[in-house]
Amino acid sequence: MADLQELYQSIILDHNRRPKNYGALEGASHRAAGRNPDCGDEVTVELVVSNDRIDDIRFTSAGCAVSRASASIMTQSVKGKSRAEVEALFGTFHGLVTGKVHPTEQEARAMGQMAAFSGVARFPIRVKCASMPWHTLQAALRNDVSTP
Repeated sequence: MADLQELYQSIILDHNRRPKNYGALEGASHRAAGRNPDCGDEVTVELVVSNDRIDDIRFTSAGCAVSRASASIMTQSVKGKSRAEVEALFGTFHGLVTGKVHPTEQEARAMGQMAAFSGVARFPIRVKCASMPWHTLQAALRNDVSTP
């Protein structure tokens, strides 16, 4: 179990140092900004959505390693997915970080790098850090900036 926790910590630190899909997204059709007032983490999520599917996603952030890594892994997890698939992933991720979902080894493998956040539930102060990018994604999906 300690080896698995070290692997998860390594994944989070790697995504913090070298976040995927980081930077502004030109031509974004959807955008939202989120902030965690408890610690000051901030994230902006920008999307290109067509035919109810996320064609592209990028984010910018300022904050802790957990928040940035969560946003990075989130972008990889949702790119190419439909809104319904994104909603299901959000439910799984939120259950994971709040401790309501306890995946088996096989389920953790199916989650991919999202499973790295399975230990967050033991640190309640970090739940908001990990889930804030996902809540911001949901807000972005509701905020179509391409229509006047």
